[in-house]
Amino acid sequence: MAKGMAAAMVLCGSMALGAGAAAAPRVAVDIGPAHAVAARVMAGVGAPGLLMRPGASPHGYAMRPSEARALQSAQLVIWVGPSLTPWLEDAVETLGGDAAQLRLSDVPGAARLPVRTGAAFPAHAHGEEHDDEGHEDHAHDDHSHDDHAHDAGHGDHDEHGKHADHADDDHADANQVGHAGEGHDGRAAHEEHGAHVAHAAHDHAAQDDHDDHGHAALGFDPHMWLDPMNAAAWAEAMAEALAEADPANAAAYHANAAGARAEYVALAAEVAETLAPVRGRSYLVFHDAYQYFESRFDMPAAGAVSVSEATSPGAARVAEAREVVRTSGAVCVFSEPQFEPALVATVIEGSDARAGVLDPIGAQLEPGAGMYPALIRRLAAGMVDCLSAAM
Repeated sequence: MAKGMAAAMVLCGSMALGAGAAAAPRVAVDIGPAHAVAARVMAGVGAPGLLMRPGASPHGYAMRPSEARALQSAQLVIWVGPSLTPWLEDAVETLGGDAAQLRLSDVPGAARLPVRTGAAFPAHAHGEEHDDEGHEDHAHDDHSHDDHAHDAGHGDHDEHGKHADHADDDHADANQVGHAGEGHDGRAAHEEHGAHVAHAAHDHAAQDDHDDHGHAALGFDPHMWLDPMNAAAWAEAMAEALAEADPANAAAYHANAAGARAEYVALAAEVAETLAPVRGRSYLVFHDAYQYFESRFDMPAAGAVSVSEATSPGAARVAEAREVVRTSGAVCVFSEPQFEPALVATVIEGSDARAGVLDPIGAQLEPGAGMYPALIRRLAAGMVDCLSAAM
């Protein structure tokens, strides 16, 4: 009940502001983590509305009437993009009307990593360089990598195929926070309008193959919020969009975004230290949602039980995941709060691996500005709890 009331209050926040913030624009945000960043940027001015109830899957969702009304009345819609919420694309066009849009998946300076397919992920080659070919600004490439500090933003492109520029302070921030994405090609695809939810199939093996193909068509992994440096880039882009919609409060938005960046840099440094004792231990995740977290903190997963939370893995995929557990010596296989743990139990049966829980979207967290750092800290704590048990 308390969580429902909190969510309702957040939804109405941008529509029923106090007298002191009456001039704030009406803002609608798609998912909890992005909403948390927006709330941080709007602090002291107004409150953004949240279009999805906490804990719901972003890949497939039916808006409630109150959420549709919030979208319809919004002056600014902030969403990751159709790569994450394909159902929202038409709704933004039909209900959003003349509202300004900020697609977070297109924000320059934010890392975009390629989609991975198959139950087993490519081996993480420690110390392997990113493919930086064609980049105009990579001052950090000359830095020492003894501390494994890497910028997860290598290979960024905007949706028109141009390389996204990286500011010098972005490189400095990334070098403060430890590990990021060695061995991954961070080049983004130029197409983001693919179908994200795979179609059902009767043959389990065919289902798995189809799911892999559908995700590969997206070109890039949309779970971008799990890298705190992406959240920092988002905060700055939100401040720009809000300042354009509300020039009177532009200084407040930019100051809040600068504060958010400092907070997220410190958060990344803290989490890197938290994870240090278990770095290098093998694990599997329930579905491939954690690549940005893995890349930022040098915590590569060996594989995933399911391609997407939108589809259940077939028998072939489960068998493949069991083999990955065996061959990788996985210490832990992580489930997610909204899914029954029985599937993970099947995957680890007969092995020494333990079952753990990770929550990539903040399903059990209260909405608001504090939700984002709480989400990242919880992921780190969940990993340490499960991966340290066998040490």
